[in-house]
Amino acid sequence: MKQPKLTFRKPSAEDGSEIWSLISRCKPLDENSMYCNLLQCDHFRDTCVLVEKDGAPMGWVSGYITPSAPDTFFVWQVAVAPEARGLGLGKRMLSHLLDRPEAAQCTRLQTTITKSNEASWGLFRSFARSAGGELTSKAHFTEDDHFDGHAATEHMVTITFEEEAKVAA
Repeated sequence: MKQPKLTFRKPSAEDGSEIWSLISRCKPLDENSMYCNLLQCDHFRDTCVLVEKDGAPMGWVSGYITPSAPDTFFVWQVAVAPEARGLGLGKRMLSHLLDRPEAAQCTRLQTTITKSNEASWGLFRSFARSAGGELTSKAHFTEDDHFDGHAATEHMVTITFEEEAKVAA
């Protein structure tokens, strides 16, 4: 099967509303405010990626390099449009971001995932395998201590790369 022509690029502030709309179509992702997505596109554009097909948003990853650990790339959110699922787009976006010069010093990737989010677990396990990284996880933001019982515990997932494996990703 021929893969569609996709464009991977840094977002701009003008993309904020389209990204917000994309995320709203990607249940069960948390919908942040449109303003939050606008700020991600503007302030964090170097560590976010927007994927388009014929100008329409198909994928989005928001992330940042953690201030307290400049060797760690934190992935905030991964969104793939329903019509683009099954193309390996999530792994391709993660690889694209880690290949950017801004992530050259990163030897770890982190994200948080609830136990019930099987799609995210599958993506990050698959990415760790393909990139030659080691995946570990532990409870981080807990339902009772951090979310006052209103949201499920988020597990900190860490993928540690050997430098050679990161280059191959």
